[in-house]
Amino acid sequence: MEKEAKIYVAGHRGMVGSAIIRELNRQGYNNIITRTHKELDLTRQDAVEEFFAVEKPDYVFVAAAKVGGIAANEEALADFMYDNMILEMNVIHSAWKNKVKKLEFLGSSCIYPRMAPQPMKESVLLTGPLEKTNEAYALAKISGLKYCEFLDRQYGQDYISVMPTNLYGPNDNYHPEHSHVLPALIRRFHEAKEQDLPVVTCWGDGSPLREFLYVDDLANLCVFLMNNYSGTETVNAGTGKELTIKELAETVARVVGYKGEIRWDASRPNGTPRKLLDVSKATELGWTYKTELEDGIRETYHDFLTNPIRAER
Repeated sequence: MEKEAKIYVAGHRGMVGSAIIRELNRQGYNNIITRTHKELDLTRQDAVEEFFAVEKPDYVFVAAAKVGGIAANEEALADFMYDNMILEMNVIHSAWKNKVKKLEFLGSSCIYPRMAPQPMKESVLLTGPLEKTNEAYALAKISGLKYCEFLDRQYGQDYISVMPTNLYGPNDNYHPEHSHVLPALIRRFHEAKEQDLPVVTCWGDGSPLREFLYVDDLANLCVFLMNNYSGTETVNAGTGKELTIKELAETVARVVGYKGEIRWDASRPNGTPRKLLDVSKATELGWTYKTELEDGIRETYHDFLTNPIRAER
């Protein structure tokens, strides 16, 4: 990407989009276009088409999405599928119609089969059933990355996709019911510490294995791929390291300073038993993560403490 190029970041107020903007600015890209949801509803095809026709961006990062944890996904399956599929198709299609040079679509590792061989290579996509608790979201994301692939194959468009593992970091969503596991644990242990609660109960039995990537590391990879990768296959984004949810909870409690007991409610769903990405493709391209988990959790907890509006969501 040329330093003076016009770059549109869809979803710039979210955790991933805001991190991409920080990384672009750090690398000297300053001609960045953004729109809030109030200014541009990406589920409205006519509005998206008008935006692209007027602004004519050179490059596009598609980081906009309707996201949430297990509870949110199970409660709103239709909404998660419709909203994500409509907004991504509108953006990608309008980018193609308006001759955007290159586009990067951000998905999620939940696109891979529930029982995929571990660690999961990019090639295992569509080789088995999805995890039911986030199937709707996964299907929408698969549609987005496949549309990028098909535009490349049919029209020669340089549209790529990247599939991050579980993300965390500044500007996360700490909602008590609709957040992902790591920010949810930060809020739960912080409130337990403030209220001097002797016990915190967590969902599941603590056995699932998970991988976590600090969002600023993902943003660094996103810009790296725009400058160094072209291809129809997606690229996994992760650390190649995993830990149990039990170990994660203990780490978060330690960072937050909660000294009480952690109990597990096995009647609640665990989700996918293991979800580790094979990151050899990104490594071979010349990229590796920088932020270790406990350091990243400390940064995220600082964000939680210093951004009360986000903490209240």
